[in-house]
Amino acid sequence: MAVGGDGSRSGAAGRPSPTFRRTAIRLLGLLAPRRRPVLLVLALGAASAGLTALGPRLLGHATDLVVDGSSGAQADAGVPFGTVGQILGWALLVHAGAAVCALLQARVGLRIIGHLVHDLRARVERKTAHLPLSHLDGRPRGDTLSRATHDVDNIAQSLQQTFGQFVGSTLTAVGVVVAMAWTSPLLTLVVLVTVPLSGTVVARLARRAQRQFKAQRAAMGALTAYAEETYSGHALVTVFDRREQAERRFARHNADFHRAGLKAQYVSGLIPVAMAAVGSLTFVAVAVVGGLRVAAGALTIGTVQACVQYARLLGQPLGQSAGTANLVQSAVASAERVFELLDAEEELPDPRPAAQPRQPVRGHVTFDRVSFSYDPARPLIQDLSLTAEPGTTTALVGPTGSGKSTLVDLLLRFHEVHGGRILLDGTDISRMPRGELRGHICTVPQDTWLFTGTVAENIAYGSPREVTRGQVVAAARAACLDRLVRTLPHGYDTLISEQATQLSAGEKQLITIARAFLADAPVLVLDEATSALDARTEALVQEAMRELRAGRTSLVVAHRLATVRDADTVLVMTDGRIVERGRHADLLAAGGAYACLYEAGFSSSGHSAPERA
Repeated sequence: MAVGGDGSRSGAAGRPSPTFRRTAIRLLGLLAPRRRPVLLVLALGAASAGLTALGPRLLGHATDLVVDGSSGAQADAGVPFGTVGQILGWALLVHAGAAVCALLQARVGLRIIGHLVHDLRARVERKTAHLPLSHLDGRPRGDTLSRATHDVDNIAQSLQQTFGQFVGSTLTAVGVVVAMAWTSPLLTLVVLVTVPLSGTVVARLARRAQRQFKAQRAAMGALTAYAEETYSGHALVTVFDRREQAERRFARHNADFHRAGLKAQYVSGLIPVAMAAVGSLTFVAVAVVGGLRVAAGALTIGTVQACVQYARLLGQPLGQSAGTANLVQSAVASAERVFELLDAEEELPDPRPAAQPRQPVRGHVTFDRVSFSYDPARPLIQDLSLTAEPGTTTALVGPTGSGKSTLVDLLLRFHEVHGGRILLDGTDISRMPRGELRGHICTVPQDTWLFTGTVAENIAYGSPREVTRGQVVAAARAACLDRLVRTLPHGYDTLISEQATQLSAGEKQLITIARAFLADAPVLVLDEATSALDARTEALVQEAMRELRAGRTSLVVAHRLATVRDADTVLVMTDGRIVERGRHADLLAAGGAYACLYEAGFSSSGHSAPERA
């Protein structure tokens, strides 16, 4: 049975699935840059295993001395308590040394895992920074967030609890088998007969547990995604009285996660139980066979005692490995989701910066027969051409879905054109590093975005350089924001968050406009930059924007056509095509698509349109 539609299935009986093996090997491959500390962990583990395996042999020898001295052939000489005391002293030192080595091994192992997870988290952050918008827009943000946080944290916790234990258990098992074979080959064979049985039981249960852990991590991603959507849209949920529906949907996601977790824990919890049962059989077999051989005079009591201890010691690492199987399964399931994110296709790599410094950008923007579509079956922009001269204002108007904002995204290289090219001062922007390109363009987006910080820090976010408080205040004044900020409890030092509930939508938009005044860029993009402002504030901001646009190439996306009257060129778009172009007055006089949009805008607002020139 496959979970999540990834096509992974269990292998043959007794074998983990190929996907599990590949993911586990890749996860262990992250240790490659840390070979020296890993070798140190192995050396300390081998030392601890060797000393642990030596302990039962010393105790068995001491037992034989006591038995022989009291009732054996050496009974006349008595028990050599001095020798027995020395052997017990050495046994004490051996066990103490094994404990110290195990402690050092655990400490070094934790440092290795800490660095590994630190680097993995950094890789995830770098990856998300280079993912195209099409990838992020096509998936719930909460699921991506769950991979970058919950899954990475789960890998960290699971590896921290299992890495040192796994290394120590493996080396201890090897050392115990070698020491047991040295002590009694016959009893070693008795013990090893049960190992394939243990392996078969663990493999079968582990395969079932892995499927459930994958389902659990997927359910966690869905739960996080829905919670993130609900919390970010809490106001709308409340306004439309959808709280009960939201609670029911959350309860369903929570129940799915709960059921998947219970199944995973139940199946993985069977592993140590099964191992304990097999261990009991092993202990009985060693005791019976050893007793018979002692009765036949082929073995001593000390040898049997040592082998019984070895069987117990061998059962401990096998039981520990089985007990941590759920953590290993969970870690691999999370690693599979994280690796899926790391393997996602990135943006096209940036070209190398020009060897010679470029001339100062004047802001000549050209769309040369550009084509683009989000869905190949539904073309959006086809063979579109336009030119924006330096220092001029070009307005893009048209009905919703006509492709206006898409043109802005193409200019910023949020998406790559499918045909044609976009030029900035005659240079194809696809040959420019994205950072350099976006440094020449200042954008006031339609959707405001604020981060947790002060008002001053949010305004200063628009400048690539360090700015003074005076420059921040000047930008706020230019955006008609200064008076509002001074009414806040701490003025420019007032702490706001992403939601910024103490600010209205228009006030948030003023902050994004103030950012534009701090960015000294030759190209200015205004994507519905005043859509959330009232008429009075909009009139003030429009006056400020006339100063902002002076000397800059401006692309203005607008629905309210009254805001584009002073544009040098107005482009009317319909279905990804430019159907009209000209100045405001000329397009009104022509009585075409622009005139219809203009009149429709005034009629919807309850006012009559001015007489056409």
